[in-house]
Amino acid sequence: MNKSLLLASALLLPLSAASAQTAGLFDPARLSRHVQTLGSDAFEGRGVATPAETKTVNYIVEQFRAAGLQPGGDPVNGQRGWVQKVPLLQSDLTGTPTVTVRAARGSLALAQGTDIAVRSPMNGQQQIRLANAPLVFVGYGVSAPERQWDDFKGQNVRGKILVVLVNDPDFEGGDGQFGGKAMTYYGRWTYKYEEAARRGAAGVMIVHETAPASYGWNTVKNSNTNTMFDIVRDNPAASHTPFESWIQLDTARRIFADAGLNFDQLKATAKLRSFQPVDLKAAATVSADATAKVIASQNAVGLLPGKRRPDETVIYSGHWDHLGIGLPDARGDRIYNGAVDNATGISQLIEQARAFAREPRPDRSLVFLAVTAEEKGLLGSEYYAQHPLYDPAKTVGVINTDSMGVNGPARDFSISGTAKLGLLDDLVAEGARLNRRFTPDPHPESGGFYRSDHFSMAKVGIPAISFRSGLDLVNGGTARGEALAKEYTTLRYHQPADEFSPSWDFSGMVADATLLHRVGLRLANSTEWPNWSADSEFRAARDRSAAARGQGGNAVPAPSAMPASAPAPTRGERG
Repeated sequence: MNKSLLLASALLLPLSAASAQTAGLFDPARLSRHVQTLGSDAFEGRGVATPAETKTVNYIVEQFRAAGLQPGGDPVNGQRGWVQKVPLLQSDLTGTPTVTVRAARGSLALAQGTDIAVRSPMNGQQQIRLANAPLVFVGYGVSAPERQWDDFKGQNVRGKILVVLVNDPDFEGGDGQFGGKAMTYYGRWTYKYEEAARRGAAGVMIVHETAPASYGWNTVKNSNTNTMFDIVRDNPAASHTPFESWIQLDTARRIFADAGLNFDQLKATAKLRSFQPVDLKAAATVSADATAKVIASQNAVGLLPGKRRPDETVIYSGHWDHLGIGLPDARGDRIYNGAVDNATGISQLIEQARAFAREPRPDRSLVFLAVTAEEKGLLGSEYYAQHPLYDPAKTVGVINTDSMGVNGPARDFSISGTAKLGLLDDLVAEGARLNRRFTPDPHPESGGFYRSDHFSMAKVGIPAISFRSGLDLVNGGTARGEALAKEYTTLRYHQPADEFSPSWDFSGMVADATLLHRVGLRLANSTEWPNWSADSEFRAARDRSAAARGQGGNAVPAPSAMPASAPAPTRGERG
């Protein structure tokens, strides 16, 4: 046995009789092969609506079938097929957009990819044409009545371009209305765009800063200057302004200075509830062309029907897509392989399916869901949540895996974000039986809860978590774990350098998959219905479906605003 496997064995001992039942279910060599295959150049970064999508989905379906699953997707000739079709609006810039900002002290042309990252229009149009649209600084761009916060103060911003800060006012010490550094949904860039569209703005410029965004400019550039997708909406203009973009911090400072204003001083005032919008005394002219069409992408779906209550389901999920082929890096590499993000999660999904198929069939059904277009805004999971193949009321919970650890076994584990729910209690309990401890998300300010596919499921009330491998590594402790995580975020996340490495240690993924197997097995053989904490913004939706589960009425009043991140008790509550 090699050193890494000895470490994994030490981590898992002593095994109880129950935990011994799940020992040896996962093979690090198998996990490695899936990641190496899906993360290879041959799969061209697994871009949505490219030939690589067909190749990727076919690979997953082939592996699901070989593992022993049944088709779990859309009906085909009266029987389920292997996929769920996901219609998406696809938009591509043609040529290079031009953006010029004019102020009293000068004119500034913004270069795509260097000063600004202009997204292809998602409002259903095939061009962006703005002439001298006024710029207004609206702080963090938040309207949160339940927090007594309004960055707009009644000002009409229709037809204007909003310059906004990323994250929440509390990230760097605000008035304390947003729970400290832990990001709420108001801090996510998606919310900034949505709020601007609700107010009829012509566009948005989000000021990029590495710390509050939790990633560098390369990630922004690579994620926003390629093909854009959205779910097909009845009124896309209600969700998207004509012009959506990010700008560099130095670019923002220059724009403010040309207007005779100091960016850093105004940013300081934006942290306060008394903030007032500021006319930047500048205007932008924007021109861009694009092609737009509706395409059909695919979620891959496998099923193991339960032997006693097949209408009740436990879902394992992960996204199969990455960024495809895009702008070259310094080495000239244009393939965004996504080996960690998220070939690792799909590898775990496939091998989790294989493990369950080899065991006695549990009472409840197990669904294995590989979703599309996560990198484009959680679109495959959002489509599933709005068009579920299995009753959300009778979905016990969702266990999502996104970017798993490849640095060997850890003494701890975590989830994305700080939500409290009974499903987390189950995870913590099973972790303890394997001599592993739960560590809360060490960086809740990064908004991890809103950045993985479990969030789509949470919005419709389904208890859902996105598992994170631990940072307290058996080899090197937390110091090494944090250093490797930072290195990945800086040098590889959403960059061509996210490639498979033969030096990776998959024994940690074995330990993680074993833990997640234990949680799923526990849920699938129980009558438990996990719920959200009593003051969670997702609790009301779950409670409204209680009757369908035969639990009677236990509904609670809906919170005042869906995007809010309500404070939660120490532990999740059961429904």
